[in-house]
Amino acid sequence: MPNIKPVSDLRNYNEVLRDIAIGEPVFLTKNGRGRYALVDIADYEKMQATIKLMNDIAKGEKSGKEKGWLSLDEVEVSLEISND
Repeated sequence: MPNIKPVSDLRNYNEVLRDIAIGEPVFLTKNGRGRYALVDIADYEKMQATIKLMNDIAKGEKSGKEKGWLSLDEVEVSLEISND
C-alpha cells in the first residue's frame, strides 16, 4: 500500500524520513493532490540510470533505422575486436 502523507507533515520531517524505505517512496500531497515523491537515494540513482539507458537504446534504434544496422563483423572491425 502506498505511503501517502500531506506535505504539512514535513514540519516533523524526521517522521516522514523514517517512513522512506528502499523501493517504497513516500508520496506527499498538497491540497489533497499528489505533489511530491520522496525516494531513497539508491532508488533515485537507479531510476536515473534506467532513464539514461532507455534513452541511449532509443537513440541507437533510431540511428539503426535511419542509417542502417551494422553486422556483428562490422561492429567487431569498428571496435578492433578479433575472434582468434
